[in-house]
Amino acid sequence: MRLEIFPVEGLPEITRGDDLAGMICDAVELVENDVVMVTQKIVSKAEGAMVDIDPSNPLSHKPIVERESVRILRRRGELIISQTKHGFVCANAGIDLSNVERGTAALLPDDSDRSARRIRDAIRGRYNVNVGVIISDTFGRPWRRGVTDVAIGCAGVKAILDLRGTPDALGRTMQVTEVALVDELASAAELAMGKTTGIPVAVIRGGPTEWFGESSVQNDLVRDAADDLFR
Repeated sequence: MRLEIFPVEGLPEITRGDDLAGMICDAVELVENDVVMVTQKIVSKAEGAMVDIDPSNPLSHKPIVERESVRILRRRGELIISQTKHGFVCANAGIDLSNVERGTAALLPDDSDRSARRIRDAIRGRYNVNVGVIISDTFGRPWRRGVTDVAIGCAGVKAILDLRGTPDALGRTMQVTEVALVDELASAAELAMGKTTGIPVAVIRGGPTEWFGESSVQNDLVRDAADDLFR
């Protein structure tokens, strides 16, 4: 298998009410079974998931973090690690102050899976091409330095590739292997988009047909509390 990952350049600044599907298709010609990676920031902007904060107070977004959290896990200085209503564990409930106008903060989309479905359905309905859509965001990871992009919503592409019951390279039957496909794709696409280039969309081309199908990050990727050894 050979994959091609390329950034979608030329998108304008996104504002509330913008047609993301139309803008993406105006910027790139999509083909069947492309995977379209869309960053959370522009989805939040298009959906109006933005709030005003006091630009003179670096802690003015903290009450919003508390409001957007269902559980606070850790505090250290100005940093809060919390669980959001989506089930995500992340810094400051995913509230982002980067790449937005001073005095505003971006919230996570209310339902990123639904947001991905809207973009996927609009592309399919208007342009007659079936694609997968992944919404990505940047998260840190416990016990490891650095950040990486992960999926917070998907449509038309499987969140998990379940390899349990299939043979490995030596013929042994795999018992527990479930690959977080959408997270791996999000991380790979971020290398093409970059953190400082202002490019919020990338396309992954060449994926096999077994990648595609209906799925959900919240339902299929977020681990249930009963199965989580760290809660």
